[in-house]
Amino acid sequence: MIELYTVNTPNGKKISIMLEEIGYEYNVNTIDLNKGDQFNSEFKKISPFSKIPVIKDHDNNEVIFESGAILIYLAEKSGKYFDSENKNIITQWLMAQMGYIGPILGQHHQFHHYNSGKSEFGENRYFEIAKKIYQDLDNRLEISKYLACNKYTIADIAMWPWIARHEWHDIGLKKFKNLSRW
Repeated sequence: MIELYTVNTPNGKKISIMLEEIGYEYNVNTIDLNKGDQFNSEFKKISPFSKIPVIKDHDNNEVIFESGAILIYLAEKSGKYFDSENKNIITQWLMAQMGYIGPILGQHHQFHHYNSGKSEFGENRYFEIAKKIYQDLDNRLEISKYLACNKYTIADIAMWPWIARHEWHDIGLKKFKNLSRW
């Protein structure tokens, strides 16, 4: 049994998607970020940076934090979506989402969606980078059925919740044929 500590954000959704894909039984524990639940001393014991998601795997008595690490852990445990033949390319696309695409689109959300009109510089900067991300992903998906390779992997699972918020980005998903197909 897996205990999932999460909230309805792109990073939180990644793990729910993965758990559904691999068919594992899990319980969801919602962390109310607006109330500051992430700073609770009990939560900090399992999440040193006060971030969601976190899982507790009761089968192995393991606690894993950070969404990319959780995806790798669950993929290795289940034997799905992270194979040895494509491990390097899958890891690269997963890390691109974790270290670049997620943080940039997250900043775009902050400036464009949540705090529109407060910083013209921030809005313009992250809008332009978000457009470039969409183009780069579209270019990749022109030559590959999925992000990392020609099969569905944890790289796709990690990326999807961010692109699923395309309406927040105001980039125009339909302009990107390959990304729209994906």
